[in-house]
Amino acid sequence: MAYCAHCGAKLPEEAAFCPKCGTKTQKGAEANVTSPSDELRDALNKMSVELEKAFTIASKEIHEAFQTARDNVQKSIYKDPITCANCGEKNPNNAVYCSKCGKKLKAK
Repeated sequence: MAYCAHCGAKLPEEAAFCPKCGTKTQKGAEANVTSPSDELRDALNKMSVELEKAFTIASKEIHEAFQTARDNVQKSIYKDPITCANCGEKNPNNAVYCSKCGKKLKAK
């Protein structure tokens, strides 16, 4: 008569798992019987590999998106000055009128 190594319950002769606590028996281990916890562990391992791949891709895409956003912000902040067609004066990029001659500047 065999007994469960975990809870001490009597085991049926061909039991792969203890009917009381669910622990895999020696016969179950020898027969390489998978338990629900083994299947769950395998599924979680596969899931962790897939999540790592997804997060690596997402990290790269987020980094590229931030780089693009940073470049766009820099371009919008540091626009080229507007040169007055009348006198050649360089004016700030948001100017509407020339600071030297007062003529209306053409928007870019």
